[in-house]
Amino acid sequence: MENNTFSEIAEKLLEADTVLIVTHVLMDGDALGSSAALCEALRNEGKTAYILLEDKIPDDMQFLDRGFCTYDQDIIEEPDVCICLDAGDTGRFAGRADKFRTGKTLICVDHHATTDPFCDLNHIDPHEAATAEMVYKLLRAGNMKITREIAGSIFAGITTDTGNFQYANTTKQSHEITAALYDAGMDFRSVSIELYECVKPEKIKLQTMIMGATEFYADGKLAVSYVSQKMLKECGCRMEDSEGTVGNLRSVKGVEIAIILKENRNDLIKATMRSKTYADVAAIAMKHDGGGHTKAAGCTIHDTLDNAEKIIREDALEELGY
Repeated sequence: MENNTFSEIAEKLLEADTVLIVTHVLMDGDALGSSAALCEALRNEGKTAYILLEDKIPDDMQFLDRGFCTYDQDIIEEPDVCICLDAGDTGRFAGRADKFRTGKTLICVDHHATTDPFCDLNHIDPHEAATAEMVYKLLRAGNMKITREIAGSIFAGITTDTGNFQYANTTKQSHEITAALYDAGMDFRSVSIELYECVKPEKIKLQTMIMGATEFYADGKLAVSYVSQKMLKECGCRMEDSEGTVGNLRSVKGVEIAIILKENRNDLIKATMRSKTYADVAAIAMKHDGGGHTKAAGCTIHDTLDNAEKIIREDALEELGY
């Protein structure tokens, strides 16, 4: 199935009076940054637009919500358009899936290789470094003004999903779009401070515990750690405070695959995986109905933390040829 063009999607959005935006749970900078950028642009066009959430915004991303986010599923009774960003299926926003389906037109814009078209209009491109890059193109295609604030939201999405332009998904286009955001008045320093230089002490303590629990396998090519409910309680943290730690594991010399297992309640273990050069962690994730990119993927295992660790470790060792 061919992608709809950004012009086609922009036209449908600009025809609408009401738009509801959703993204995946455990949102990251790309998820919320791209959503905030689109929401603000649509409001500037006179549309009634909201970002519908079901979980709390992480502390380091609170600055992106300038009155856009809501938990009220009835805030727009019958949306003209429901659009999901950075989320390839309704399982990524299960608590809002029924509301999403009430949209008269459904749209998906995503950059995950494992995403299949499921909406009326779809633009899915795994070659894009971030969904925020796609939202930039969408706004340009619709001749929607990119203000200083919108530029900052797009930049937040790009910088976080590229690991501050260090990950392998970073492209020439990532830098070109960022340069255009500077031209739009984007204040990169204030965004960077919010994202990278406002870490609370409790998060540092949690990340230290996660790093301390790391086990190495396959001659140091595989690093596996976990976040338990007990650790969260001891540190006074939420699960989102563990975000970014898997990147620290991947940065260890010799590590090819890094995995963090996150213990939710009711034996629900979320595995976050990253690879450095050649390993395909999306292939591991897909064995457990997960998905993502070749070098950044995740899945959910319905088992105990110990059993999930054994399962995912064996899969990763197989991927590494051990």
